[in-house]
This record gives sequence, structure tokens and C-alpha cells, in this order.
Amino acid sequence: MIVRIMGEGQVRLADSHLTELNKLDDVLLAEMELGDGPGFRRTLHLLLDRVRDLGEPLPDEALDPSDLILPSPEATLEEVREMLGDDGLIPG
Repeated sequence: MIVRIMGEGQVRLADSHLTELNKLDDVLLAEMELGDGPGFRRTLHLLLDRVRDLGEPLPDEALDPSDLILPSPEATLEEVREMLGDDGLIPG
């Protein structure tokens, strides 16, 4: 699967990592619902760090379609709320 982090680029990520990433996504959604800005920021960074750690970066010139698009590390809770609705970042 190809994952794009907005403002950074794309990584190739094995489907076997989705369970771990879904758990972080669930925590992120709960923090969004509670309006927990610091928790949201911490979990978003943890999720993005795991994607970077587990994934293999694609060259900048790669034009592969992305299966998932994740917000940039600077995204606010409100921006991510608008981006997602109630669906979460990682499809379950």
C-alpha cells in the first residue's frame, strides 16, 4: 500500500502494519472527539513516525496513486476533523 503524508511524500507500507496503525487511528479519533488538542498532537506525531519507520520512502519523482493520505505533522485538530468526518485516517 502507498501512503502519502501531506507535505512530505509517499512511502510503501506492508498491509501487515494496518492493525498497529488502526489502533493509533482509534486513539486519534477518540482524542478528536474529546477535543484533546495535546493528546491529538502527540498521537498524530506517533502515527506519522510509525508510518515513516515501517514504510519504505518512494522517490520524490514517483507518481504512484496513494491508498491513504495522512495529514501533515503541522495539521490542527480542526483541519483533520474537516478532512475526515467520522471515518478515521486508516480504513478499518
